[in-house]
Amino acid sequence: MSDKDKLVTNMTEIMSKFVALVGKKLPDDVENKLQDLSKKETSQLAKVIYSTMQENQNLAMKLNRPCCQDTGVLQFSVRCGTNFPLIGELENILTNAVFQATITAPLRHNCVETFDEKNTGKNIGTNAPYIFWDIIPDSDVVEIDTYMAGGGCTLPGKAMVLMPGAGYEGVTKFVLDVMTSYGLNACPPLLVGVGVATSVETAALFSKKALMRPIGSRNANEKAAKFEQLLEDGINKIGLGPQGMSGKYSVMGVHVENGARHPSAIGVAVNVGCWSHRRGTIVFDKELNYQTISHKGVTL
Repeated sequence: MSDKDKLVTNMTEIMSKFVALVGKKLPDDVENKLQDLSKKETSQLAKVIYSTMQENQNLAMKLNRPCCQDTGVLQFSVRCGTNFPLIGELENILTNAVFQATITAPLRHNCVETFDEKNTGKNIGTNAPYIFWDIIPDSDVVEIDTYMAGGGCTLPGKAMVLMPGAGYEGVTKFVLDVMTSYGLNACPPLLVGVGVATSVETAALFSKKALMRPIGSRNANEKAAKFEQLLEDGINKIGLGPQGMSGKYSVMGVHVENGARHPSAIGVAVNVGCWSHRRGTIVFDKELNYQTISHKGVTL
């Protein structure tokens, strides 16, 4: 076995373990936010639901099994340096890691080949797992977001292009219409990702990337950051509460990612993550030393 083959095997094993971990243990920021919202709720029912959520997490780790039966479709957002030694092998590494985790975690079989209507039983298939790529010049590091996109949360996302006359009021109306029509498909409190750009596909991509940001972070643009807060306040007033059983807080946060747009169009998209927001971030250097950014202190 060559040195490169050994590196590939090593990284595949690490990523397989990380995928399994993401399915069982929520990232630190999500755990902290859920604890914070639990303390702020005044309804006894809401507090009981938050307590049950915490017990669910404890049992997932104690019993070494996924914390939600829908382990979703695996998606990766990769920011890879041009000098990372396994850049050419990375797609196969992530695909094989998902297959291994399907067996060892275990993960529910959620990969159905379209038109053939056949479940592969491996969580891998045509363009699955899907990888969103960003290439970073003059870097030998790779940062990988692992995400389990569930059938009730981000997979039913919505996007459209508004006419410019709709303005940001139109963007707001679109977001709130989505939240009130299918917000309960996911399990509140929700993390809401909003993309605002020039087309359906760019807005949808930005809305998905918004869900990868740490909870509590704000858009670097001051006006966009204010828009995030206004949307968060507005959606909270809907009163969904934990598991949609009413409460003061409907969301863990609202994140907006944006890009420049054509003067005659405003693309907008919404993706929603449920309270069991199974997202993880891991960073590798060129020697495959790693840090689990989302899950501090974890050794795989």
